[in-house]
Amino acid sequence: MRRRLILPAVPLALAGLVLAGCAVTGVASTGTSGTTSTTDDSATVAVAEIDSDLDPAAVLAANEDATVVDDDEWSADDAIDVTLEGSTATASGDGVSVDGGTITISAAGVYRLSGDLAGSIVVAAPDDAQVVLILDGVDITNDDGAAISVTTADDVAISLADGSENSVSDATSYDDSAAANAAVYADADLTIGGTGSLVISGNGNDGIASTDDLAIIGGTITVDAADDALRGKDALVISGGTLDVTAGGDALKSDDDEDATRGYVWISGGDITATSGDDGIAATTDAVITGGTVSISAEGAADAGSKGISAGVVVAIGDGSVDVSATDDGLHSDGSIGILGGTVTISAGDDGAHAEAALEIGGGTVTVGQSNEGLEATDITISGGDVAVTSSDDALNGSGDAGAASADEGGMGGGMADTGETITISGGTLTVDAGGDGIDSNGSVTVTGGDIVVWGPTSSGNGALDSNGGFDVSGGTLLAVGSSGMAESPDSGSAQAWIAATVSGSAGDEIQITDADGTVVFSTTAEKEFQTVVFSSADIAADGTYTVSAGATSVTVTAGEAVAGGMGGGMGGGPRGGTAPDGAAGAGERS
Repeated sequence: MRRRLILPAVPLALAGLVLAGCAVTGVASTGTSGTTSTTDDSATVAVAEIDSDLDPAAVLAANEDATVVDDDEWSADDAIDVTLEGSTATASGDGVSVDGGTITISAAGVYRLSGDLAGSIVVAAPDDAQVVLILDGVDITNDDGAAISVTTADDVAISLADGSENSVSDATSYDDSAAANAAVYADADLTIGGTGSLVISGNGNDGIASTDDLAIIGGTITVDAADDALRGKDALVISGGTLDVTAGGDALKSDDDEDATRGYVWISGGDITATSGDDGIAATTDAVITGGTVSISAEGAADAGSKGISAGVVVAIGDGSVDVSATDDGLHSDGSIGILGGTVTISAGDDGAHAEAALEIGGGTVTVGQSNEGLEATDITISGGDVAVTSSDDALNGSGDAGAASADEGGMGGGMADTGETITISGGTLTVDAGGDGIDSNGSVTVTGGDIVVWGPTSSGNGALDSNGGFDVSGGTLLAVGSSGMAESPDSGSAQAWIAATVSGSAGDEIQITDADGTVVFSTTAEKEFQTVVFSSADIAADGTYTVSAGATSVTVTAGEAVAGGMGGGMGGGPRGGTAPDGAAGAGERS
């Protein structure tokens, strides 16, 4: 995995240094976390390292713990009653002052609020104070600013009383100099929980915002915000509750860009529905999901870059249900993406999941139902899980900046250059339906295990398999069905035998492979039109003879012999995907 990094303003001289990945450069991963600052005349870059494991537990371990006020840390029996009465209020105890419609709480303690208020609740308590506000049937409207504002305190909790219905609404606009610019604003750690309901209208800017940690542990919360719905600068953590949020900007956000251990979003529980004009989840560092049900619709304009889940360092999913619809990428990380469990469903206008560094799937169920390119990263690894990818272009694309910069180095005479990207499949199931290349790497592809089915392109300009640095198979089962113009076969030196055949068929035709004795080795029903079939499994014998049939046509092939593949190696580069019979071209080059 790459170094964890935060880039508030990275000079070009530093950018190449901090973006260099440990896995590529060979820098040892220590398995520990820490923070360093690199300073020059123009910027400070905060950098932290974590273990190469993309398991959510490892990612979270590298981050600062968020502050959460649990329900057992206070008692409702200690509450002071504050009754809101239009433009004023009365209180049953000390610590509360009333100045017209401004109700100020200035001491630590528990306060139960009820009634209607045209004004604001202000918490201005000592820096070490814990303040709990129990909302028990309140309607707070402030046309001049935030409805609830915490200016000073250590920790503040808002608890929604059982069975209560509460609502808050703020001003329609804020001056640029305003410190408090959300319907519920806290310049302190803020926790919201309970079992009641809360409706928030963030008319002028954000719905709920904290300059420190924001934690949601319970309640039924509805937010409609002009900009961000929920924003915790240091961290946003959600462990419970039912949330329905609509945002003109980001729905769930953490944006600390000065500390590599902060700026993360962690969802471990709850039922969340988020609709956003920008990103559904936007984390400066990490976006981590370990539980709960998350449904995201990032509905910004196609050119606005609205992503379902976006992280500056890591997107890590270990459990839960995640359903993402986005006009741009479904999942996006400037660093890496790791999916080790849960159910992830993606519909994307651009990439289903895009990582600048590594993309690893080790478990769970991942379905990319719609995308331009399905899974894209410099290094893609699938070691487990049930993965299905549908794409209008490449389904799996091992591509990085290096590949883009030097893709033409090979020229028409020498083929495309191997620029070091990798696709590695060692387990799980992978099913691909690609309009472009099925499995495509600007570098190499290695298959050591797993069950892989590629329904590749029908156009001759792409292939079911496509690599610049070779396609090695030593285990698992691989079926790749696609067009013939750019067909590629595995390497001739692969440890596991394979066959390749030029045979045409249509959707609904049975594809059957039989050995020389007439025993059926493999059969399946085609899902789309095709001209070539590549198959590898432990049942294929080296140099064995096999018959591949599709519909009413059949062809006899020898294991290890590649099909003639259009432009494949025939422009002067020589065959790349095994030994083509009678001197015919080998695999196709990347278009």
